[in-house]
Amino acid sequence: MENVISISNAAAEVSSPRGFAVDTTFVLFFLALDLGSGIDGPGVDAALSILTIATFVVLPYLLPFSGEKPEFMGWTVGRLFIAAIGVIGGLGIQAAAGTIFPEFVRFVPMFLLIVSGIFCAAVQIRGTIRVRLAS
Repeated sequence: MENVISISNAAAEVSSPRGFAVDTTFVLFFLALDLGSGIDGPGVDAALSILTIATFVVLPYLLPFSGEKPEFMGWTVGRLFIAAIGVIGGLGIQAAAGTIFPEFVRFVPMFLLIVSGIFCAAVQIRGTIRVRLAS
């Protein structure tokens, strides 16, 4: 009696459960929100914050992704738009804190930035160590 094992050679379609770089988009938005709410004028801290935002605009495009990546320029313009909305929102928070809203509202963007950074790191680590089928 002979035992035969047959394995099908069908390709499995792997769909990504999330969009392309959505987790880093939240970090980008809250980083821009924090920059807008903490602007005191030109300085080293503002320059480093702008450099960090520029990094979060461009570098997530280079992260590994199993699906098809969008066009680079259109994707970058969209992320710049999200960063601009965040800075404008941060300026609004800076103007409203202490007058319309309580003073502690100034610290909400940094809190949300920390939470979204932890979430983004967890998603990236999970994506890196996730078991994948050999092709």
